[in-house]
Amino acid sequence: MKTLLIIANIPSDNTKRLADAVVKGGMHKDIEDVKVRFLVPLDVKPEDVLQADALIIGTTENLAYMSGELKVFFDRCYYPLLEKTQGLPYCLYIRAGHDGTGTKLATEKIVTGLRWRAVRQAAIFRGEFEESFIEDCEELGLYMSAGLDAGIF
Repeated sequence: MKTLLIIANIPSDNTKRLADAVVKGGMHKDIEDVKVRFLVPLDVKPEDVLQADALIIGTTENLAYMSGELKVFFDRCYYPLLEKTQGLPYCLYIRAGHDGTGTKLATEKIVTGLRWRAVRQAAIFRGEFEESFIEDCEELGLYMSAGLDAGIF
């Protein structure tokens, strides 16, 4: 059994809906050998990441940067993970009120330092909330879970 860890801050009803959709996709009925775990960034410990086979990271855009919660996660866990999680497959989604570019770059700089491996381009959900974001998040969860289940990641 492999583990897909979803780490996302959920400061609003809509960001909770996005995270729920990612979890739903990851737990698709056709996926047999993947366990999905969801944690908010402040609850994640290095051991949680060490036990994961892949990650999905979700954040809001806050002043052209990642959420404070996600930054705190990286601050607490960076060095305990540095030499132990190289090559860990991950993907990122961003709920951006503007363009999300600064958030994407800041997050990617940190995970590049950790030497994690992006398996999909970051999904950036820009502007006013759209229901299509929910479908895209569900697809993202399914993509990661199916990749793990098939041994691709």
